[in-house]
Amino acid sequence: MDLKKTSVFISLILRHKSEVIGIVLDCHGWAKVDELIEGVNASGKYSIDMPLLEEIVRTDDKQRYSFNEDKTKIRANQGHSVKVEVELKEAVPPEILYHGTGEKYVDSINTEGLKPKSRLYVHLSKDVEAAVTVGSRHGNPIVYTVASGEMHRQGYTFYLSENGVWLTKNVPVNFIKIAEIGTCKKDQRNE
Repeated sequence: MDLKKTSVFISLILRHKSEVIGIVLDCHGWAKVDELIEGVNASGKYSIDMPLLEEIVRTDDKQRYSFNEDKTKIRANQGHSVKVEVELKEAVPPEILYHGTGEKYVDSINTEGLKPKSRLYVHLSKDVEAAVTVGSRHGNPIVYTVASGEMHRQGYTFYLSENGVWLTKNVPVNFIKIAEIGTCKKDQRNE
């Protein structure tokens, strides 16, 4: 059994398309574990049981999932394209956060800022390395620095997800600039 592929399928269900296996998420993004297992197995794509699901949650490199206390429910920690309120904790961000993207999105970002696109929030990283990893999923990685401390002082709200990803509704152009790192273009400020 390929845990990574199974995890990606579960991510699709819990973040984007629960109807694929005929389950419904509650308003906070929780799915009943027994319904998830039954639905995944009925799909014919993968076969899981509770010990395997626990292993997926425990070993997922992105820490995508959380169980409730008695492990009767499961949800994705963030990254939803469906409207759910995952009870994020509002938090004061560090002065600088980072956003990794692909080179093909630079013109749009330089014009419009960072927008959540199909997701509910813009995802930000606490360090350059994580942002480079994210950006690499989209081709040649570009990393933006985000003046998150200044944004917060000006009234923007930030949340910290269970797996350490920083989230906000959008980041206007005046709070971003391209970071000066190895694979990124040099200091192209957006004024």
